[in-house]
Amino acid sequence: MSTQADHGRELIPRPEQTPDALRAALAVVDPSRLEEMQATKDDAFAKAVEWQSLSPVQSWVLTWARDIEIARRPELSACLSRARANLEHEDSVIAREALRELSAVLDEAMKAVGG
Repeated sequence: MSTQADHGRELIPRPEQTPDALRAALAVVDPSRLEEMQATKDDAFAKAVEWQSLSPVQSWVLTWARDIEIARRPELSACLSRARANLEHEDSVIAREALRELSAVLDEAMKAVGG
């Protein structure tokens, strides 16, 4: 696992972008998603064979690196939860702000993991 510049409190260091390192990190920050991770990994590897391309595996790695980046940073995770909770708010201004916040969280996490 590598270290990262200070983004506030982090639960764990940022993991390397390998399946084993990502799985180990997820087991710490959000173990309830391990089954989902395995299912999407199996799907990505099957598509890679079918398509004769590594792009599905690369997408899988980036998606899980992003999700783990959010989960390992409590402030970012709280922003994501708040945004998701307000996405279908009856006040369209609040719903639009939630969508903007959701996009910002995903963008920040993706940028942090090099995607």
